[in-house]
Amino acid sequence: MAAVAKSASRLYTRRPLLQTKTPPLQLLSSKKNIRMSSSTALTAPEPSASATAKANYKIIQDSTDFSQTEAIRPPFNHSHPPIPVTKSPYPDWSYGQGVPNNSNGTSAAKAHREIDPYAADRPVVNNYRLLVSGVAPRPVGFISTLSVSGDGETENLAPFSYFQVVDHDPPMFILGFSSRPGVEKDTLRNLKETGECVINTVSENMIEAVNATSIDAPYGVSEWEISGLNKAPSSTVRPARVRESVFSIEGKVIEIKEFEAHTPGMSVGGVVLIKATRFWVQEGAADEGFSNIDLEKLRPVAQLGGVSYGRILSTYERPRKRWEEEVSKSEVLAELGKRRS
Repeated sequence: MAAVAKSASRLYTRRPLLQTKTPPLQLLSSKKNIRMSSSTALTAPEPSASATAKANYKIIQDSTDFSQTEAIRPPFNHSHPPIPVTKSPYPDWSYGQGVPNNSNGTSAAKAHREIDPYAADRPVVNNYRLLVSGVAPRPVGFISTLSVSGDGETENLAPFSYFQVVDHDPPMFILGFSSRPGVEKDTLRNLKETGECVINTVSENMIEAVNATSIDAPYGVSEWEISGLNKAPSSTVRPARVRESVFSIEGKVIEIKEFEAHTPGMSVGGVVLIKATRFWVQEGAADEGFSNIDLEKLRPVAQLGGVSYGRILSTYERPRKRWEEEVSKSEVLAELGKRRS
């Protein structure tokens, strides 16, 4: 991760990253403009190793009986009641207090178990399940790309769990690709070939169609048709936007960092750094200056552990404080200030 951070730091100061104008579209791949690096000499996995890895691959949970499980659950509430803003959990909290009411199970006295993610007897799937259940909620990165290999072009659409915005000036995003048995993921291959994509937000009413695009369709099959979602033209990249998304971001790849999987037979993993080139906001979903999107219009989906998703039913606010304004109000801060001087 230190190497990745170092590369990102260098990229941040590069001249092209600060340009405000987007270069004209090119009909051919922009691969020559993408910086790529790897942590080791990467080679395609051996077929026998890939077969073994596939047999042991347990990331996708067995959903044979899911329809019966869901049938006994209460229905989803489509009424979209207003999302209230409540007080924060502890509005009277003071500096140095830590977590109030530690007796409720969040006590600092509770023991923790140390886990070695590379232990010989630890299945890789346990790392995956632990991470996605513990690092939550996460936004869904719904990425549209274009394949230019083979006969003609194929449009690809896929959701990603390892995704986040990492800066606003310039607007930058990071997209993570986990390894899998056999060849690399289609979206990663497309990004290496073309260097272009569109990042689309996912709202509650889209989740069924979005989830459908996660099916392991053969390379070259378009998930647009699988999902039934509608395309909208982009202006600075060739992949289409998702018309149903409240917010879409056109982007171009700045750098790709690949790394070899810990398990034999798995494809490369990687992280892709993407610079936004255009924003698209649904009419009526943002304020007049297009600086804030209405949460009740966005209705974002939160990705949780396993196959679980969440919705936002209420919010609260916590403003960031300034030391110079707070130090005179708090004995704790005042004492800390004295120690420093």
